[in-house]
Amino acid sequence: MKLFKRLGLALSACAALFGAAQVHAQQVTTIDVLYCYPSFARFHEPLAQEFMKLHPEIKINFRAPAASYDEGHQVMLRNAVTNQLPDVYYSGYHLFGELIRKLDARGQTVRLEPLLKSEGEGFAKTNFAPRLIALGQVDAKQYGLPFNASSPIMYVNADLVKRAGTDPTKMPTDWDSVIKLAGKIHAQNKEINGMSYDIHAWPDDWLFQGLVYQQGGVLVKPGTKKAGFDGAVGLRALQLARRFVTEGAMQMVDWDQSRQQFGAGKTGMFFSTPAQLKQVTEAVGGRFTFTTARFPLDNKTKGGVPTGGNAVITLAKDPAKQKAAWEFIKFVTSPQAQKIVVEMTGYLPTNQLAISPEYLGPFYEANPNFRTATTQIDKSLPWAGYPGGQSVRIWRAQRDVFGAVMRGEKTPEMALPELIKATEDFME
Repeated sequence: MKLFKRLGLALSACAALFGAAQVHAQQVTTIDVLYCYPSFARFHEPLAQEFMKLHPEIKINFRAPAASYDEGHQVMLRNAVTNQLPDVYYSGYHLFGELIRKLDARGQTVRLEPLLKSEGEGFAKTNFAPRLIALGQVDAKQYGLPFNASSPIMYVNADLVKRAGTDPTKMPTDWDSVIKLAGKIHAQNKEINGMSYDIHAWPDDWLFQGLVYQQGGVLVKPGTKKAGFDGAVGLRALQLARRFVTEGAMQMVDWDQSRQQFGAGKTGMFFSTPAQLKQVTEAVGGRFTFTTARFPLDNKTKGGVPTGGNAVITLAKDPAKQKAAWEFIKFVTSPQAQKIVVEMTGYLPTNQLAISPEYLGPFYEANPNFRTATTQIDKSLPWAGYPGGQSVRIWRAQRDVFGAVMRGEKTPEMALPELIKATEDFME
């Protein structure tokens, strides 16, 4: 009898433990998260691990990352049709408005105003500057929060620049001077590329918008479906792209190869996102003196730079998932998380508290190359999209035109009408 009694007690204990485990499992909320660019796992994964330590009741499940913002946009549109949207998504700013309007028409969006209000008076204003929080708005409604932000900068091989007769602390601030310096760098050593501006291979139109905005141009004429770069602005952009190759001794390779060549000391100046700063710094090591400089502007008064990066949104309608998704969004946009992202990449912090001495202040003091992008905030302009919902197809057509010009297959004058036609046909 004693044996049976002990067995009964043991079975009761196991049942109790099993029941507790079931209750615990039921209390864990899993949210699906989709981000773009597989290489960005280097900060998304650590952030998720840190978040789950703080919130053991929430599990982050990453879907396979999209190859680029443009590819991610296509994935989201397909998932909307099959009603298989992720609970959290990171949308490139240039496609954000287009995505939200399409999902909103299907009743699949979630507004953030009630969630922000639940955090108490002043939460949004304390954490986000007006210009940055506006990046998560569409038609004056808040659908997302800014997660990553960047503007194009110049990566500089200071040793090569110095040999070419220029003080690397006083880099050119206009494009004619940049091209001239690139030619001098190449003239010193024919095996060295003078510069690299990979507009022909970039996965989206961010670098193209850079050439338009730096002139004070616009992407679309306000209130129309007409290209804003029809004329001198578009022609100048095409001419510059061709001159990068012919006068600046640029080698036409893909953007990953360009970064690798710069890191190996084979390129004088490399124009790219600050998100690659950590990678480039590690690649350079002690091979040469590496510095960064502001993006050149031909129009010093009206010229600007496109704000790259992405906004994080939730599409979860289930109350438990939406609550969990909001906790995750708050965390990844917090000053603590933004400090992690900036130090791992070079992105601008989107939470204004992150630049304080408590977080990134000492890091910027010790790493001045990472500070450069912050000095361009006053020149930051929205990374825009096109009306009509065809921004991805528009860029692919534009990129083909730029590639043909840079390879010398078409003159800029011949290519401009084709560039405009491709843009406006898709807008219609």
